[in-house]
Formats: sequence, C-alpha cells, structure tokens
Amino acid sequence: MTWLFYILVLTATFIVMEGITWLTHRYVMHGFLWSLHKDHHQVEPGFFEKNDAFFVIFAVPSILLIYFGTFNNVWWMQAIGFGIMAYGAGYFLVHDVIIHQRFKWFTRSNNSYVRAIRWAHKMHHKHLDRHEGESFGMLLVHKKYWDKIRRDRKLMAGNKKVEYAPEME
Repeated sequence: MTWLFYILVLTATFIVMEGITWLTHRYVMHGFLWSLHKDHHQVEPGFFEKNDAFFVIFAVPSILLIYFGTFNNVWWMQAIGFGIMAYGAGYFLVHDVIIHQRFKWFTRSNNSYVRAIRWAHKMHHKHLDRHEGESFGMLLVHKKYWDKIRRDRKLMAGNKKVEYAPEME
C-alpha cells in the first residue's frame, strides 16, 4: 500500500509545482532575482543564459529530498523529491525544447497544446521588462490561449486569407 501513497505524493507534488512555479516566476524571477532572469527576455547571442542558474536553484531541493529520503528511509520525502524532479524534466521539455527550441527535437508540431503553450509564452515574452507580464505558469494554459488556437484553426480551415499564414501559390 505504501507504493500507492508514494505515487500519490509524487503526483501531488508534480501538480503543486505548477503553482509554485507560477509564484516563483512572478514574484522571484520578475522580482528580486530579475538580474538572473532578465537575459531570458532579451535576444542575445549564445546558448547559455544567466537564467539557466534557476535550473540549479530548483534542482537543489529535489536532490536533497531524494538524498535524505533515501538514506533516512523516509519514503514521502523521497517521493516529494522525485515529484519535483519530474516537474523539472517536464519544464525542461516544454520550456527549453518545445517553446524556445534550444534543442531541435519537436520543431514542427501542429498539436493544439503545443501551439497554445507556445502562444502563451510568446505573450509572456512580449514584455521585455519585469513589470506588466502575463502567463507566468508553464504547463497549464489559460483558456484565452486555447481559444486563440481554435480561432486560428477555423480561419486556416476556411478559404479566408490569414495575415500570418499566407496562401501558397
């Protein structure tokens, strides 16, 4: 029965991490640690950014929870650590691979979720300073972005000429 609780704690941690990510992104990354996050909102050459330090910052609690949970035989602590790690892997896949395409793995996806999450993040990045931002989460997409993707699909399915998707001749 412990394995069921383990999976529940791991899953709950993964879900709670979206809220923690939103709060951290809004109030820490766009707040007192803007100096580390700022280069993520600027177009600069190079593969690495100061913003990548957040990967390490968020990995530390996960590593410590897994370590102490394993060596002190505290299953729930280990489950929380692995839940944070799973969210970090999902964040990496969505943010660095799908949205920013730092790795060219899924560059031509036409999936509605991928299009909605990319549009939400694009709206986040239209703000070049730390104030007046929007869409601070990562894996959950606000309804207005889903609605935009649906409208775009309808426009592209019809015979209407769409400004951002010109007809091929």
